[in-house]
Amino acid sequence: MALFKRRAAGKPGEWYYCLVHQKVEEGPECPAKDRFGPYATREEAGHAMDIAQERNEEWETDPRWHDAPAGERDEG
Repeated sequence: MALFKRRAAGKPGEWYYCLVHQKVEEGPECPAKDRFGPYATREEAGHAMDIAQERNEEWETDPRWHDAPAGERDEG
């Protein structure tokens, strides 16, 4: 018999986007390594991939995250 119960990391009422199943899920259905979230609403979780893309674009164009000054990066 196990001494500790394995608990899921989320709570009902929190919304997640599962990267494996490519769908919105409420609460802790899939492992944390396979999901984005939590989000406050189902609709927000449904836009998880759009939100991630926007954040990636912001990061890629933010000169604070690159050693070379803006405009001098190698785009290769």
